[in-house]
Amino acid sequence: MIANVILKRGKEESLLRRHLWIFSGAIARIEGEDNLTEGDIVDVYTSERKFIARGHYQIGSITVRVLTFEQEEINDEWWAERIRRAWEVRKAEGLTDNPSTTCYRLIHGEGDMLSGLVVDVYGSTAVVQCHSVGMFYARTQIANAIRKVYGDAIQSVYDKSSRTLPYKAGIDTCDGYLTEIRSNAGYVLENGLKFEVNWEEGQKTGFFIDQRVNRELVRRYARGRRVLNTFCYTGGFSVYAADGGATEVVSVDSSERAVELAARNMTLNFGEQYPHRAVAMDTFDFLKEMDDSFDLVILDPPAFAKHHKVAPEALKAYKRLNAKAMQKIKSGGILFTFSCSQAVNKEQFRMAVFSAAAIAGRRVRILHQLTQPEDHAINIYHPESEYLKGLVLYVE
Repeated sequence: MIANVILKRGKEESLLRRHLWIFSGAIARIEGEDNLTEGDIVDVYTSERKFIARGHYQIGSITVRVLTFEQEEINDEWWAERIRRAWEVRKAEGLTDNPSTTCYRLIHGEGDMLSGLVVDVYGSTAVVQCHSVGMFYARTQIANAIRKVYGDAIQSVYDKSSRTLPYKAGIDTCDGYLTEIRSNAGYVLENGLKFEVNWEEGQKTGFFIDQRVNRELVRRYARGRRVLNTFCYTGGFSVYAADGGATEVVSVDSSERAVELAARNMTLNFGEQYPHRAVAMDTFDFLKEMDDSFDLVILDPPAFAKHHKVAPEALKAYKRLNAKAMQKIKSGGILFTFSCSQAVNKEQFRMAVFSAAAIAGRRVRILHQLTQPEDHAINIYHPESEYLKGLVLYVE
């Protein structure tokens, strides 16, 4: 028996605009709440008892994550159809059968009308991350649907949801394969370059796919430059810079494990002889101590703001980080700077960088305004699905 969520009068407006979240403050009451558990499917009605949506119930400020605006059964066929639609988009983007790029995002949550679900493809393995209890309970159906859509092209499906589920859900889970076939972590290709990927132990799903297009732009600007890649993780920007003709690349990350992986990726592509230095150090400390010989600097920090309450502090951190880089970068240098904090919008980030330029006292031009790649689809009705923003700056 599906519980019914009844909205307060007038609170259906966002749903009529096809937004995919229903907040607790919009709800008048829930019929059948006594038998309702987190992750269950619920139907949503207006105050006049008109059906408007069906989705996953969860505990918290976002009470319902909408799956559909139709009264349709959420069964195996439904999952296969949704994943097939996402696959068709990636096929149109030239990603599903590209021999030079064997990793991409198949499902980007709300961008693919599957709120709370992320699926990344690494060769013949699909890695699933559930950000909601409802998606976690459906993970076997999701895995079966992926196999059905891809056929033999996907051999294994790995669930990596233990760190992404809401901590208040109280679900005791561990990561593992959802298919009998298990793939060993190995390397993938991105624009012809090789990267080690360990989806079992690495951050996120194993690799930061969302910077693929922006890494290509670094390759274009790197020739003849001394490059600093901060918050380097697996060294993605470092590899592209080296391939673009950088004279030297320095990769910095606070994690010893990350800089070791960055070094391995550089060796995997260019051998031991390439002038690359991997430094395990806090980026803020490195920027304080560095000289002014770097003329291409990449600032790609983790999300400084996980939610809106800490956005003001995050903006201060972005300002401080960018100001220090602008003070130290060589005249005529190129600065790539990013924010992946969903709670910080493009205008706020740009203002923080503007303030940093003023503090540094440098003349700065914006060369490019960057965002996430095409496989990280942005739902036009759900602007929150656009999270990555970046600027390429020329610093005199």
